[in-house]
Amino acid sequence: MSIRKEVSGLRQDYQNLGLKKSQLHADPIQQFEAWFEEAVQTVQHEPNAMSLATVSEGRPSVRIVLLKGFDERGFLFYSNYHSKKGQDIEGNPQVALTFWWPELARQLRIEGIASQLSTEESNHYFQQRGRGSRIGAWASPQSQIIRNREELEKNVEGVTKRFEGQEVFPCPPHWGGYLVQPEKMEFWQGRSSRLHDRLVYEKAGDSWRIVRLAP
Repeated sequence: MSIRKEVSGLRQDYQNLGLKKSQLHADPIQQFEAWFEEAVQTVQHEPNAMSLATVSEGRPSVRIVLLKGFDERGFLFYSNYHSKKGQDIEGNPQVALTFWWPELARQLRIEGIASQLSTEESNHYFQQRGRGSRIGAWASPQSQIIRNREELEKNVEGVTKRFEGQEVFPCPPHWGGYLVQPEKMEFWQGRSSRLHDRLVYEKAGDSWRIVRLAP
């Protein structure tokens, strides 16, 4: 059976205002903060959703994760260290992040180096999570093959019983945060006729230089 779906006609002509170099902050994290605040006010569902790309043995792998914080150091997310993404990062800490905010016709691409957060910082965030999510972090052998759904539910039942009556319980040693320190950030603003604005921050020693790319 042959299946073919023609999608080449799906297109949208963006009518947004442009992005000028003179409008940008000198620091890309500050520029991200400005765009992120607009996304929070405009995007209906999870403006903090981002794709995370990793590489292992020359093979790329990408998935959606949630940004859980950012500061002058970079961008934070949390995961199981034994997961596919965790294993990839251990072998190659070079990663890429992408945000897509369709309501604003904006895309943000980040390339950088990922490293584990301190145990203290990971545990602090862990205690802020809902109880079910904390139990899940203990119960799920993320990215590992399991026999069926019942096996996972049995794990949850066992962890629930283990920490019964404890509002505060420890963060699993195999779970915690990652910090992505950016080395390159591209701010993409959709424009009419596919003549988009692409402005890139590139690390130059202790400072950043901004260049414009052709769309």
